Amino acid sequence: MKLTDNVLRSFRVAKVFRENSDKINCFDFSSNGESIISSSDDDSLVLYDCQEGKPKRTLYSKKYGVDLIRYTHAANTVVYSSNKIDDTIRYLSLHDNKYIRYFPGHNKRVTSLSMSPVDDTFISGSSDKTIRLWDLRSPNCQGLMHLQGKPVCSFDPEGLIFAAGINSEMVKLYDLVPLQPSSFSTTGRASGQDSSLMLLRVLCYIPLG
Repeated sequence: MKLTDNVLRSFRVAKVFRENSDKINCFDFSSNGESIISSSDDDSLVLYDCQEGKPKRTLYSKKYGVDLIRYTHAANTVVYSSNKIDDTIRYLSLHDNKYIRYFPGHNKRVTSLSMSPVDDTFISGSSDKTIRLWDLRSPNCQGLMHLQGKPVCSFDPEGLIFAAGINSEMVKLYDLVPLQPSSFSTTGRASGQDSSLMLLRVLCYIPLG
């Protein structure tokens, strides 16, 4: 179906879900498209079945809160940021409602999370003016960028580059390559005990406004 203006205007609400008592702050589809998960300011994670069109399960993160929920490549695990006690990112198994791993590092609220579409890495941006690169298999930060403002960030659909928006003033595009002697200047540095060193290379930037 081609999404023309007329087609979009013909859409109607088919079903309304009232599972939450406070603002829903994020949605994400599973990679197979069979389910949706939501995070809410009422500390709940609600799993919806897209094929049956109904809520499937509700979990809670009362202690830490939940925001920026993201499916990993597995349909039964998610990562999300905290909006209560600390700014640690958490990796949760939906199967048994247990944490698999914690990703500490940010010291202010996480403002963006993006999973790589090709592997187990993900990136996070925070009000602490940093972007961090992570791997689901390790709690250690794999790469760290210090910026001049609050960033938002996201991987491209092929996982080759990521974009960073800074203070709503510009968008910069970066690629990640193994750190080797080169003429490119490093705009980020790696950290973490078992992380391989990474070079963040600026491809271009797009000023806004």
